[in-house]
Amino acid sequence: MSYSAKIVDAIKQRSHCLVVVSYENGVLSPTASRVLEADASAGAIIKRERFQGKTGQSLLLLNPQGIAAERLLLIGAGAQDKDGAITAEQFRKALQRAFDVLKGTAASDIVFFLDEIVVKNAAPAWQAAQLAEKLSTFIYRSDKLKSKLPDNPFTPGKIIYATSKAGLNAATKALVHGEALAKGINFTRDLGDLPGNICTPTYLADEAKKLGRNQSKLSVKVLEEKQMAELKMGSLLSVSAGSDQPAKLIVLEYRGGSKNDAPVALVGKGITFDTGGISLKPGAGMDEMKYDMCGAASVLGVFQTLIELQPAINVVGVIAASENMPSGKATKPGDIVTSMSGQTIEILNTDAEGRLVLCDALTYTERFKPKAVIDIATLTGACVIALGHHATGLFSNNDDLAEALLDAGKQAHDRAWHMPLWDDYQKQLDSNFADMANIGGREGGSITAACFLSRFAKKFPWAHLDIAGTAWKSGSAKGATGRPVPLLVQYLLNQA
Repeated sequence: MSYSAKIVDAIKQRSHCLVVVSYENGVLSPTASRVLEADASAGAIIKRERFQGKTGQSLLLLNPQGIAAERLLLIGAGAQDKDGAITAEQFRKALQRAFDVLKGTAASDIVFFLDEIVVKNAAPAWQAAQLAEKLSTFIYRSDKLKSKLPDNPFTPGKIIYATSKAGLNAATKALVHGEALAKGINFTRDLGDLPGNICTPTYLADEAKKLGRNQSKLSVKVLEEKQMAELKMGSLLSVSAGSDQPAKLIVLEYRGGSKNDAPVALVGKGITFDTGGISLKPGAGMDEMKYDMCGAASVLGVFQTLIELQPAINVVGVIAASENMPSGKATKPGDIVTSMSGQTIEILNTDAEGRLVLCDALTYTERFKPKAVIDIATLTGACVIALGHHATGLFSNNDDLAEALLDAGKQAHDRAWHMPLWDDYQKQLDSNFADMANIGGREGGSITAACFLSRFAKKFPWAHLDIAGTAWKSGSAKGATGRPVPLLVQYLLNQA
């Protein structure tokens, strides 16, 4: 599939489909008005089908008269405000409806007339970036491992974003941005959707190495268990102790800024399968624990997008990858381990393993002298109970960092919610036998998990994103979402 911004004549442009917009109460966009005037029967069809231009309404005309396109798709964008603008949410719903309709056609060569839409508070050519991002993620398929792929007639090939001469340059750049972001999102989804027998810690390490090939600004190295033992990462290694799969610490360095610029560090939880260990999870739904590496996958997805966009910023990625399995060698409840920081941890529940790998990864990250550290983890079911599947839980020891991430989430429509990180909760982690326990009881479970991590993040501005409710969907739509790649990429670009 290819995207391009062009100046086109809606009447003369040959394509499989033209997509134009109507607003509520029969208000047409300039292009919609022009092409409908060319087809004498269009008005009667619109009236017959009771098309009113409401958000998400659509009308597909086959073999429209007076224009060169084979189809004309009219999409409703809802009511305009007094300035003739619609909201970003209206635009996204209209775009989604267009994709849903096109999916049922054989259209491949498609022209979108979206540039003339005014979106409230949107940057120039924002619509183009949205088109490339949303269409590229819309056609993502999670059925690559099926022996026979289902028929899918919607295979977009040539996508044209119609624009004016004045908007051509901005639209071209926006299409590149949107497609690059989609590549990162889809890469994250690819990794998340893979089963645990394929996507092992070694597989993640190999995928990271592939990203670094022939890249002048990106370097990748992988630490093995022996090296981690030499660094005294006793907490991380306690998680992999019960697995035949060796743990990996994957380190990526993207150098797009100057040598003197301190990097932003992204730390990802990469539990490629989580049985719970000796504290075994219930069998129902355990297959979804292949998604326990979505924090790591999102870090790799961000680096995929960084490679595409080449922003002027330095970014470090640290991924703690392991399986959590029960065996005769597995860590037991009540065991005490020593973290890389020297702090001791009483492991009361081996299913609270994500914080055990992340704490050593956070300590390792200190060597890069980062200006900010963001860890990303499918950390707690408690966060799902608190926020559901709409918002990512955000915890931070620095209000400026938290606000920057919240703003980036709003810009990218990949929203987070600021949760408390008060000292009042720290006491729940007290242990009679070690410096701390790895769980703090049922009350405020997502908060005490963040409190645990905060004890290893005192040397830098730090934020923790709990994506347990947003990294994947269950049920008939089961699959990885690619979140929070949009939030993280937007944050990094804002910093750059």
